[in-house]
Amino acid sequence: MSERLLQRLRRLAIGTRDEQGTKRYRVRLVVGLGNPGSEYAGNRHNVGQWVVNRLARRHGMKFDASGQASLAKGEVGRREVTLAKPRTYVNESGRAVWNLIKRLKLDDARELLVVCDDLDLPLGKVRLRPSGGHGGHKGLQSIIQSTGSDQFPRLRIGIGRPLVRGEPAYDPDVIANYVLSDPPPEEREALDQAVERAVEAIELVVTQGVEAAMQRYN
Repeated sequence: MSERLLQRLRRLAIGTRDEQGTKRYRVRLVVGLGNPGSEYAGNRHNVGQWVVNRLARRHGMKFDASGQASLAKGEVGRREVTLAKPRTYVNESGRAVWNLIKRLKLDDARELLVVCDDLDLPLGKVRLRPSGGHGGHKGLQSIIQSTGSDQFPRLRIGIGRPLVRGEPAYDPDVIANYVLSDPPPEEREALDQAVERAVEAIELVVTQGVEAAMQRYN
């Protein structure tokens, strides 16, 4: 990791201002989190990748393996954007994302949008935020640690928390089994609807910015 690049990203994540005192950043990289391999493809933990897969199909983009990620490049509303699916496991997403930040020469953390699942959001809920902590998500935690910044937007898809005897579960083994399993048909239908809303939200993020998308989809 380049210490100079890391310091630059940390500094820019605070934000710079133009003559009017404001600075706008455009999302150039959308990363859908999930585990690689067909055995994980339908898991709840891979809902972030479901989103970028659908976004790519909608805009005629094709994924190709490139280093630690599969990449698809194209345009959304005449805006150039790169979609990425890390080929590392979720807990090591930061390595892949940091390499992409360097390769694509992003100017600021706010040019990155991360899409992931969320246990603490109700099933099918979509929530967009401009920055924040990892909230216990190991993929977000890895990205924050690798980039040295939490000042990047993230779009979370609610998968709900598993229940044990009718109560929300917090046991790590129960949670691991839950996120690494495929949802039943009724849940999958709700998640598919959420994926569609997430795709529409990302299209708005890319073309009009995070704030505009938050106002419409949160």
